[in-house]
Amino acid sequence: MKTVYLDNNATTQMAPEVIESVQGSYDLYGNASSMHGFGRIAAAAVEDARNSVARMIGADPHEIIFTSGGSESDNAVFAQAREMIDDGAKRKRIITSTIEHPAIIETCRYLVKRGYLIDYAPVDKTGKVNLDAFRKLLGPDVLLVSIMAGNNETGTIQDIPTITKMAHEFGALMHTDAVQAIGKMDVDVHAWGVDYLSLSGHKFYGPKGVGALYIRKGAPFEAFVKGGHQEDGKRAGTYNNAAIVGMGIAADLVIETSTEERITLWRLREKLRKGLQERIPDVVVNGHPTECLPGTLNVSFAGAEGESILLMLDFEGVSVSTGSACATGSLEPSYVLLASGLDVELAHGSIRFSLGRFNTEDDIDYVLEKMPPIIKRLREISTR
Repeated sequence: MKTVYLDNNATTQMAPEVIESVQGSYDLYGNASSMHGFGRIAAAAVEDARNSVARMIGADPHEIIFTSGGSESDNAVFAQAREMIDDGAKRKRIITSTIEHPAIIETCRYLVKRGYLIDYAPVDKTGKVNLDAFRKLLGPDVLLVSIMAGNNETGTIQDIPTITKMAHEFGALMHTDAVQAIGKMDVDVHAWGVDYLSLSGHKFYGPKGVGALYIRKGAPFEAFVKGGHQEDGKRAGTYNNAAIVGMGIAADLVIETSTEERITLWRLREKLRKGLQERIPDVVVNGHPTECLPGTLNVSFAGAEGESILLMLDFEGVSVSTGSACATGSLEPSYVLLASGLDVELAHGSIRFSLGRFNTEDDIDYVLEKMPPIIKRLREISTR
């Protein structure tokens, strides 16, 4: 049976070059914080990776700290805001959007329960932040704005430079979760003007369990993980040499190949979208039609449950998602789709196809062959 992996927004497979680098780096067993020769060799490899990650997003290497992934990076920024508020900052309000990743949504819920002030900017039917509503939320009491660059469920891309400019006009700090954006769109921290940016290695063909946080020079930041002096005192913990080296190689590949890769991904995505709409009636495409991450296609099928579609596709060897992978196990409809105005029934019938570097035309053809009978069968069952 043919297998097709279309869940790249959940995680990507490691690139062959990354696997080779990780395997080779297991000889770097020295502690990169140690002063002896073994430590210095490991430290040099870590710094090479830091330089690669910095180049990938247009940052200075000294503005990059390594973390365990996107969730830690997001949490570190919100912990900084909380600490500033607790220390008596005059600004005590945080603004985010209704469609952020659970790493931010759940953090905000936690903070609200403890009395912190969080406002949520609404989005339009395409998932774009309503800038007029966002502007009305801004004020001199806003400490932090956090808006994701590209949505993990619909792929909708936000206008981060404009949002950052608006936030800075009111003196607020600006953070963006760019975990899904890396490799799929131009990411330049200085062009965007952000103060903080989160990324995760396993979303761009690197290892799991490693990520990074960009902290603009001069932006406030205290260690979220406390202990040793690593990362210039900003993040304690012995370096994961192998994972960091692997992420550095993954970053190099993004720099070398991302432009061509985006073109290919969009072409395959559009072939899948058009094929589904031509072969299956009552298909709703979610997210922005053009300002969208090139490999993401979120589709709702009226009269068919997303979970059933996923399981039947899995039986045919096709791996997809019914929304954010971090929400797997919940039968609740996607809060991202509901926030965009989609009705509950269609939200329940949504499937996210997320294409990646290793997908081919044959993969798309196979999915287009298997999808119509699956939807037909499920709709027949639902109307009995």
